[in-house]
Amino acid sequence: MRYDRIVKGERRTPYVKDIVEPNVGAAFRRRRLGHFRDASAFARYRNAYDQAMARLPEPDRIQDVATRFGTVRVYRFGTGDGVPLLLLPGRTASTPMWEANLAGLTAHRPVYTVDLLGEPGLSVQTRAFTSAADQADWLAELLARLGHDRVHLFGVSIGGWSAFHLALHAPEKIASVSLLDPAGLFGRITWKVVVVSLGSVVPFFPESWRRRLLSWISGGADASEDEPVANLISAGMRDFTAFLPPPTYPTDDQVAGVDVPVLALIAGRSIIHDPRKATLRARRLLARGVVELWPDASHAINGEFPERVNARVLAFADEVDRTGPTGDTP
Repeated sequence: MRYDRIVKGERRTPYVKDIVEPNVGAAFRRRRLGHFRDASAFARYRNAYDQAMARLPEPDRIQDVATRFGTVRVYRFGTGDGVPLLLLPGRTASTPMWEANLAGLTAHRPVYTVDLLGEPGLSVQTRAFTSAADQADWLAELLARLGHDRVHLFGVSIGGWSAFHLALHAPEKIASVSLLDPAGLFGRITWKVVVVSLGSVVPFFPESWRRRLLSWISGGADASEDEPVANLISAGMRDFTAFLPPPTYPTDDQVAGVDVPVLALIAGRSIIHDPRKATLRARRLLARGVVELWPDASHAINGEFPERVNARVLAFADEVDRTGPTGDTP
């Protein structure tokens, strides 16, 4: 089932009525599908989601797009005719995490955002993932249904990992890939990330501790109850159970085999990986890569430096559009 809805001029709270029923309850655990623990958990999450979404520019279209692995919530911002950007969020995040970036990006080209399938958000998983290839498959199906010849992928953290694996498995519709401090891609995940992950899976983890972990991974950013995106991520960690295969670490041959233009912005203060080693590996292996180490940035790079990030990603996409898919000026 595919659902398209133009929302210009409509009342924004509640943000949009659910068209696809969310996965709620223990029955989905047995099927190893991402789900909210109970109805109260989903209600808390949905309230946080609506509050965070209300701070974004108003989307021009909301779609629920069916794939073999579930229904994907997609928002389109902007109405231009250029090659669009498709934004992929980090783990336990969703569309609202792009609050700092959307207005600047949509001033230049159309933008799609998605809630990752199997993660907290309004996408609804119906088939279990067994591999990284499965996670690339649903994204490839999504691209086919959006109706564009090509898109520029733009992913942060695990969204960067997802974008890269899509380029590895199904590059046909990908114009370029921009990565913000991608997780598990150019550098191996650190023990610090394991500690943070415990806050999302341990039952009854103290809320104050969870928010400290969120602030730690984000370079000391505000993770208080006054910050809507932090509230949303914390709610997802607390109220959603995911069944996702561990991110596979690509081999040197796999990284070198991605034959689309790649922009990688590595955060110098990231705790996700060793930034220096990740930068060196990306520069050594990427066939068509531009790799930059931003010393002052943390893993929350998109929110810390939104104007700079936007300008760099847009300039990279513009250059790819100008020179064409092979890198030769038309």
